[in-house]
This record gives sequence, C-alpha cells and structure tokens, in this order.
Amino acid sequence: MRKHARWMYILNGIIIMMLLGTVYSYSIFRKSLEELFRIGSAESGLPYMTALGFYALFMFLSGKMIERFHPRIMLLFGGFLVSLGWILSYFATGVTHLVVSYGMIIGAGVGIAYGVIINVVAKWFYDKRGFAVGLVLIGFGMSPLIVAPIVRNLISNFGVMNTFLYLGLAYAVLIPVLAIPFRYPTQNETDGFNKTQNVNGSLKSFTTSEMVKSKQFKGLYINFIIGTTIGLMLIGLTFGIGIDYVGLNQTTVTTMISAFAIFNGMGRPFSGWLTEKLSPLKSMLISYGLIMIASVIMIISQGRMPVLYFVAFALFWFNLGSWLAIAPTTTILMFGAKNYSQNYSVVFTAYGIGAILGVLTSGAFIDIVKDYTILFYYIFLLSLIGIFVSTTMLKDNGRNAE
Repeated sequence: MRKHARWMYILNGIIIMMLLGTVYSYSIFRKSLEELFRIGSAESGLPYMTALGFYALFMFLSGKMIERFHPRIMLLFGGFLVSLGWILSYFATGVTHLVVSYGMIIGAGVGIAYGVIINVVAKWFYDKRGFAVGLVLIGFGMSPLIVAPIVRNLISNFGVMNTFLYLGLAYAVLIPVLAIPFRYPTQNETDGFNKTQNVNGSLKSFTTSEMVKSKQFKGLYINFIIGTTIGLMLIGLTFGIGIDYVGLNQTTVTTMISAFAIFNGMGRPFSGWLTEKLSPLKSMLISYGLIMIASVIMIISQGRMPVLYFVAFALFWFNLGSWLAIAPTTTILMFGAKNYSQNYSVVFTAYGIGAILGVLTSGAFIDIVKDYTILFYYIFLLSLIGIFVSTTMLKDNGRNAE
C-alpha cells in the first residue's frame, strides 16, 4: 500500500468513531428518560455511567486479543454489540433495563471497536502517532455535532424509545461497511517503525508489568482519572445545566452542544501534537489551567450569562478531548510502541473509574445540594490535585520513564 493510502484508515476511523461517540449525546436522552420513567438525576445517570465503565473495561479485556485476531473481525464484533444495545434499549421498561442494554452492551461494543481503531492507526502512522491518533479521535469527540440535532429531532418526532431503535438499525448497516478495509500493516509497510522508535536511543519498550511498577504510570493513571472525571461529569450534565441553571431553551442548548463537540474534537489532534512537541507534563498543566479558568467563569457568572456558559463549556469539552489524546500519546512516549495496545488498555481503565466517579459524585451533589455551583468548586479542587500529582510524579521529559 502506498504511504498516502493509509489516510483511508483515518477517514473511515473518524466516521466509525463518530457513530460510536453517540454515547456522548446521552445528555439529550436524559431529560426524556427522566420524564418517561419518573426518575432523578442520580438514577438517570446510571446507564451513562455504566456505558462509560464498560467501555473502559472492554478496552482493557480486548487489549491482548486485538493483536491475536484480524482487526476487521474485532471491529465487526464491537459494531454488532453497539447495534444490538441500541435495539434492545427500544424495549426498555425502566432504567435497570437501560443499564444492561445501553450501559453494558453498547459500552462493551464501543470499547472493543475504539481500541481496534486506535491500534490500527497507531501502527500505520508510526511517524506521527500523536497527531494521527488525535485526528481519528475527532470523530468520537465531534459525534454530538452531527448526532445531537439528529437525535433531538428524532426524539421530538418519534419519541426517545423509537430513536433507540432507529440508531441501532442504522449502525447495523454503516459500521460493517466502514470496517471492511481495516487491517494491520505488513512488516514491509512499517519499515520505518522500529527506526522511529530508536531515534533518540533512550526510548525503551516496557512490558505491561514493567509499566505498572513505574512512578510515571501512577502519575499518568491518576491524572487520567481526574481529567476524565471532570470531562465526563460535565458532558453528561451539559444539557441539564444549560436548561436548569442558565435558563436556556432546549433548542439553544442542543445547538450549543453541537458547537461544543467541535471544541471536543479539536482538542484531540491539537493535544496529541502538543504532547509530542512539548512533553506530557506541560500538556497536562496547560489542560488543568484551562479547566480552572472555565470553573472560575462559571462560579463568577452564577449561570446568569449564557455567553460565559458557552465559553466555559467550550473549554470543558475541549479538555476532555485533550485528555483522550494526551493519555494514548503519553503511553507511547513513556512506555514505547511495541506493547502499546496492551499498555494503553490498562491505562484506559482510568477512564472507567473517572466515568463512575464523575457521574456518582455529580449526581449526589445535585440531588442533595440542589445547586450546580458546587460542581465548579469541586472541579477546581480536582484540578489543583492534578497539578500536584503531575509535578511530583511526572518528569518534564516525557520520553523517559523510570
């Protein structure tokens, strides 16, 4: 295959990631589900929390299998689970059913397919991994840009349950077609891979057991938990905060979510590139700084200024996208590319922990305190903890691990 032809994996990957990223549009389903099943914020967040948790779990479980099976087979299996989960959600009679169909089944499918796409792209783009992985992840982050208005229109015209069915049927056709070209490069097609790995002479490929014993792994893992706790918490509440706290109507918030998705998508290639260009430590500190600025904006505005809501949440969405590029790029830079799929599958379990912590703690704060403002103090505190962990556990030169 000619070198330029590898960009096909980026294009197809972006589209599949866009379909998988529908999980980020849960905030649009959430209000309708609360009204339909007469449940509160903490309970309505359970399917979302479960989906993100199983997404991370199955990234981990499929980490070793990704290298053993043809990527097309793994991608088809993941896509099948996603489609099945949407269709089964159509039959849900309560939140428990959705925890299984939307949470467990869709989450598992997303985790498998997501891991395959990242691994295939990382192998093909050995010379620009951070940028390439970040670029393909644009699809996942920008999914709400396309999905949010479509889903809102489907819910308005056909109801939330029928929307689940239509998404499942559409994905059952689209994902298999897009998965057809996926394969790993041959040895001849990646002659530059090992040469790239040995350019500075100091980059060692860590086994997973060696990685988890290192101080840098612990620093990366804790920071990834913090970054995803903040991002996933706020993405799941964006719709509710816009309506209940800022006082906007559903159409306006839906439009804003589409714009936020652009920032989320752009955060991925930019931060992947920045992590390679500067260092993991610097990119993490920049992310925390932006998150703290956004938190201060929301605390000062008290939800009274829609423009500041837009600015703050654009930053929040941008930085969740950033963390989903910082983490895989840092894993390669610190621990090498030879065992990347297994190593990153372990690192990615932090995402699941972040999802659980974010949904549970935010739901509890809202249900008990009845005020969104406390969330932004909480986020500011988490950012301070992240800065402390970063500066004490990570070296500035991200290409060397202890």
